[in-house]
Amino acid sequence: MPRLRNPAPSYSAHKQSGRGRLVWYDSTGARQQKLLPGAYGSEESLRAKATLELEVATSPTRTRTEEPAALTMAELLVAYLGHAAQHYRGPNGKPTSEFDEVKLMARVLRDLYGDTTAVTFGPLRLKAARQKWVTAGLARSECNRRTNLVRRMFKWAASEELVPATVHQALTTVTGLQRGRTEAREPDPVGPVDDAVVDATLPFLNRHVRGLVEFQRLTGCRPGEACALRRRDIDTGDAVWLYKPTHHKTAHRGKSRVIAIGPRAQELLVRFLTPDLDTFLFSPKGALEELRAARAAARKTPRYPSHMRRNAGKRKDDPRRAPKDRYDRTSYARAVARACESAFPPPAPLAQRADETASEWKARVIGEQRARLGEWRRTHHWHPNQLRHSYATRVRKEFGLEAAQVALGHTRASTTEIYAEKNEALAVATANKIG
Repeated sequence: MPRLRNPAPSYSAHKQSGRGRLVWYDSTGARQQKLLPGAYGSEESLRAKATLELEVATSPTRTRTEEPAALTMAELLVAYLGHAAQHYRGPNGKPTSEFDEVKLMARVLRDLYGDTTAVTFGPLRLKAARQKWVTAGLARSECNRRTNLVRRMFKWAASEELVPATVHQALTTVTGLQRGRTEAREPDPVGPVDDAVVDATLPFLNRHVRGLVEFQRLTGCRPGEACALRRRDIDTGDAVWLYKPTHHKTAHRGKSRVIAIGPRAQELLVRFLTPDLDTFLFSPKGALEELRAARAAARKTPRYPSHMRRNAGKRKDDPRRAPKDRYDRTSYARAVARACESAFPPPAPLAQRADETASEWKARVIGEQRARLGEWRRTHHWHPNQLRHSYATRVRKEFGLEAAQVALGHTRASTTEIYAEKNEALAVATANKIG
């Protein structure tokens, strides 16, 4: 592994000219240097040194020794990925999902234009990259999202003086793909899920994932907010408990989030409360412990000492896939998807056979059969985000749009309208009386 370079600039004397020189390494690992005005150690040289050190500390990706025209797209992508790794981080220091999106965007630009200069990247090349995402089958909204990420990267590059501002201005002229006017796949809108479908899935979930599902149905919170629930974050002082997540979607914008927990949700949470205030209520580790305890209780043969010694020798002290303390959005959604597979198995030609592995099943179901399997899953599967849509629709129907906006924690009512389906029954009753 190569030795990590010290990014702090070093000040030394240039032997040929007697002037001061500053040497540093930027975030891409490239060595940079600059001769300073005045003799080494003079007031003029030290003043220029302090100025340049401040600029390097503020913008470690800026290369003052190169003209912007010489910067390649590959170098720009490396610099921006370094910035994104620091910028798109949660309070725990881990990269957010936005950083993964940036990496996917950068991969395409590197393959297409990695050897070209950054200043030559214009609207036509941006459209070409977008077309590659369209051809790959990405939804129209995702193609527009990644296009915006490219523009955001060049906006940052212009602010760092890596490219002229005119490059970013030219990219802003590219409009997003519009519905019905592009060959990009149109995604299915996310809507509420029927309660009967959710109820049919619950028997195939463990107790902790069932608790996540029921908590979302009763509060309308986001999947990530339900996964992060701890006893410490719940205010139980009043009849209605208040859950204040420490981390949520709009926390970086200074927004607060309060989730009201009513009597039914309180009755649900009581079954998961532990003495430790920092323990996550819905935990894969807890689910595994309960599973092992149930298996031990159902054991019919006695625990022979020789058998226990053999199991202890086989057990790993540090297993590669140790259960985590909490679910995240991905593991939660994966558990629901597997439960849907069990609750709504596809027809015999499409289902996995008893004598084949998952990889053999994927190799067998191809072409038209794979398309049919995908259609079956879209019809019979659901994901945790739909529970939030169902809750919003119910609240809007019974209490109005403003109540749904407050319950979901939205700043604008227009955002709530995306989640809450309109009450068509009200329109029918109005037409029956007036029309």
